[in-house]
Amino acid sequence: MNTATLGATAPVNPIPLKQDASVIGLVGLAHGTSHFSHLLLAPLFPVFMRDFGLSYSDVGLLMSIFFIISGSGQAMAGFVVDRIGARPVLFVAITCFLLAALAASMATGYMGLVLVAVLAGLGNAPFHPADFTILNQRVSAPRLGHAFSAHGLTGNLGWALAPAFLVGITALADWRTAYHAAALLYVAVLALLFWQRDKLRTEVHVRHADAPKGSDLAFLKLPVVWWCFSFFLLSTMTLAVVQSFAPSILKNLHGVSVEAATLTISAYMLCGAFGMLVGGFVAAYTKQSDRVVALAMSAGAALLLVCATGWLGATGTMVALAATGFAVGVGGPSRDMMIKKATPKGATGRVYGTVYSGLDVGFAISPLVFGGFMDQGWYALTLAGAAVVLFISVYAAIGVGRRTA
Repeated sequence: MNTATLGATAPVNPIPLKQDASVIGLVGLAHGTSHFSHLLLAPLFPVFMRDFGLSYSDVGLLMSIFFIISGSGQAMAGFVVDRIGARPVLFVAITCFLLAALAASMATGYMGLVLVAVLAGLGNAPFHPADFTILNQRVSAPRLGHAFSAHGLTGNLGWALAPAFLVGITALADWRTAYHAAALLYVAVLALLFWQRDKLRTEVHVRHADAPKGSDLAFLKLPVVWWCFSFFLLSTMTLAVVQSFAPSILKNLHGVSVEAATLTISAYMLCGAFGMLVGGFVAAYTKQSDRVVALAMSAGAALLLVCATGWLGATGTMVALAATGFAVGVGGPSRDMMIKKATPKGATGRVYGTVYSGLDVGFAISPLVFGGFMDQGWYALTLAGAAVVLFISVYAAIGVGRRTA
């Protein structure tokens, strides 16, 4: 198995736009649901701390549990997707989210929240291998760049929706009602995907009886897979810093209010979504995906470094942080094209599962590393460190490009 054998070739007869758009929309909806579930607990941490007498360490551990289970499960889920197809795995994943929401609505203490984190982590694990297997098999090659753009965009929108949905309903009623509403949301998504299930069918990877022992793991010997994994781990560490610590950094360095700092994170995510929309057109019209990724991440890292200097003041720093989201977003679709080029035929689920598990690892270790910086009061250094890590991810992207040229 080698990288000379790439993913599925473009179909001889062009696929109708309506058919491609339907697949892209369904997969995008599923992906937005998974990102919504990343924040199934976090927006209501203050409520749980008040009602159950929990500490910051207690609620922080819930997110670590989520990402550890999601990351380890993601690599394994890729094998399942290749063997039985993406569609049934996707249905089971959303069912896990449904069970997590119901468990949250009935939680009476910390162990109930741990169960929610476990179920949500299990549900999140298969999404990237399942999503990208469907997109790579069911969307025509000329539209894959736009498909990856829509995939990333809907993920960002899922992140943006969760706090407003859960906190808003909690304010109007209570947090148990909010989780009942989330459960109904999952039921609606699952019903729609089941109704349109024919559009989500994928071919399975059949293992031949005479296949060498361990051939399913042969892709792990490809250096390019680990270069991709490293890129995801590093670039996600930077995103985790922005999501977790940017409000505190802005408050301590520039005296920004909590409301304004939180709005900056929303602006970062929305600019990231717009960047992915633009990046879809970039990915569709360029074959040098690694260079696009390298330029986008370099621009984002440079903006973070400028933010760390404090030269821009409060307003300028908030604008620059939002612009960072746009820069990184532009590289998103080309990043996914880059991974596609590194994927041997018949191993889409396994490769995407392994590579994207780097995302969960990055989310898990970044708060531990940079949380220490924050505890020491090194707020500017935290932003600078995030920028340096993003610059290092550029080297990883270039390494991928060299091995898929």
